[in-house]
Amino acid sequence: MLVAAGLADLAVSTVGAAFGTVRGLLRRSDTADLATEAGDDLMARGRLALDRYAAVPPAHLEILAQRALRRRAADDV
Repeated sequence: MLVAAGLADLAVSTVGAAFGTVRGLLRRSDTADLATEAGDDLMARGRLALDRYAAVPPAHLEILAQRALRRRAADDV
């Protein structure tokens, strides 16, 4: 997981450097804004991907124990 996050960070920094080069070549008035927006978009996508795949599912035995406690509580009533 950490390797994938590191690779994503490397890709974002590489893309950022490439945008800097392109920005220097084009020198258009809106190029800087486009590059900034693209970099922000890539960072947001990376965060979403990490959040989606880094979430730990609940422990199976914990779920079973909670169900057993609820059944016992229902039987006691």
